[in-house]
Amino acid sequence: MSKKQRLELTWIGKDARPKLEPRVLLEDPARSHHAAQRVTDHDIFDNRLIFGDNLLALKALEQEFSGKVKCVFIDPPYNTGSAFTHYDDGLEHSIWLGLMRDRLELIRRLLSADGSLWITIDDNEAHYLKVLCDEVFGRRNFIASAVWQKVLSVKNSARHFSVDHDYILVYAQDADKWVPNRVPASDKQRAAYKNPDSDPRGAWQSVSLSARNYYSKGTYAIATPGGRVIEGPPAGRYWSISEESLRELSRENRIWWGKDGDGVPRRKVFLSEQGELTKVPQTLWFFDDVGHTQDAKKEAIAFNAESVFPTPKPERLMQRVLEIASNAGDLILDSFAGSGTTGAVAHKMGRRWIMVELGEHCHTHVIPRLKKVIDGDDHGGVSESNDWKGGGGFRYYRLAPSLLQQDRFGQWVINREYNAEMLAAAVAKLEGFTYAPSADAYWQHGHSTETDFIYVTTQTLSAEALQALSDEVGPKRTLLVCCGAFRLSAEAIANRFPNLTVKKIPKMVLQKCEWGHDDYSLNVENLPQARQEAGRPAGARAGKVDARQTGLFDPADS
Repeated sequence: MSKKQRLELTWIGKDARPKLEPRVLLEDPARSHHAAQRVTDHDIFDNRLIFGDNLLALKALEQEFSGKVKCVFIDPPYNTGSAFTHYDDGLEHSIWLGLMRDRLELIRRLLSADGSLWITIDDNEAHYLKVLCDEVFGRRNFIASAVWQKVLSVKNSARHFSVDHDYILVYAQDADKWVPNRVPASDKQRAAYKNPDSDPRGAWQSVSLSARNYYSKGTYAIATPGGRVIEGPPAGRYWSISEESLRELSRENRIWWGKDGDGVPRRKVFLSEQGELTKVPQTLWFFDDVGHTQDAKKEAIAFNAESVFPTPKPERLMQRVLEIASNAGDLILDSFAGSGTTGAVAHKMGRRWIMVELGEHCHTHVIPRLKKVIDGDDHGGVSESNDWKGGGGFRYYRLAPSLLQQDRFGQWVINREYNAEMLAAAVAKLEGFTYAPSADAYWQHGHSTETDFIYVTTQTLSAEALQALSDEVGPKRTLLVCCGAFRLSAEAIANRFPNLTVKKIPKMVLQKCEWGHDDYSLNVENLPQARQEAGRPAGARAGKVDARQTGLFDPADS
């Protein structure tokens, strides 16, 4: 029987998937930054800036933040072939799609049930990316494809068309649970409210009193104050209110009959009665409302004039995204931080944020920008509209190196850069435990439940040491012991210590991940040609390690 077919996007190497190592994050207090004092009671200090490969960073965040991110915004390289200083943007389509798929799958796991993903993209990959997102998120969770007018003027040197826009693809984790916020009305919409009749209730605008839907009381004739008789509503339409309601509204001076009193009646809607003037989000985003690329360049120059980031996004564009997709206190994630616009705007708007960036501009562009925001020295972008005065802070993290490295004999051993704390945190994460070392019990390095714990050590444990551990753990708790070696057989341990599970490091983790792989970035310029090995399909990724390659192989275990 043939394999069941389905509608999907295919590309070379689609079935090849990385086996990612869930790295630990190492804080660098010297690069972290916080305001000297609290500015408001709502200052946020636990934001995160992560330096490292963004696919590994997303995997590192998965355990702690799955289901907790309200809005993800990403501005990935567009695969245009342009020569950017900070990104290699010229990727072959299949590789680009594969790398994006791996990231999208992790992003989906990080999103909350009512969360959403926003991706800026251009025509080169937009339509492939749409189909890819349909596959990852489900077509029913596609929300919209917004069009952002990004340039001010026509490019007359264009070969065919002058490209004026980028797309913003919007997906919900669950379209049934995602509710967009309304956006503030534009200056043009506010200007529509006038007061030509000097009504004491203030400015108003008029709206039509006819509608297409059938209304049983909506076909009467109307006599205007000026004496004109209107035989009925326009052809094919109905009055939207009854004759009695029209008379009542007219007595209250809530009907506009035109400046001469003979016009078709329209209902007066007062600005003072509208509360905050908002509107449903639309899919056309004009630069008058959300900024353009020249705005973004000016904002970028303010924090690094010597090396201006080439493809920043304007702060007003990011503000529009966050206005629709989040509320104060929500968690925002950007795994392609670029020049740091997402974090800067999220900070000014009172959102919590996580950003990831691999390029050196994390240090030359992002950090200087965030410091100005936090110190209250950034007066551009959306600072004024958010009454931003500074405050809060962020913690800087880098990805830990790979837990295992090959020694000079090609054997996989624990990385020499790892100290005891890093080792315990890494092994706990690999085994699905929350790293939370106890101040009282030396053997409690983390937990999976209230009664299930993990202990990590490079020591060789004797029967006496295991007995002491078992006695301390007690009959109502269980402990996973990860050690360099042990002097009892697995069967003897199971019989003597039912509350202990004992495993060897690094043998216990060898098959879990691709070790020593630090770069899954979108820069593939220097990747070697794939070599097909016997028994492995072309394009499959290496990474599984035979225990015989390590110094901790025991023939009795085979």
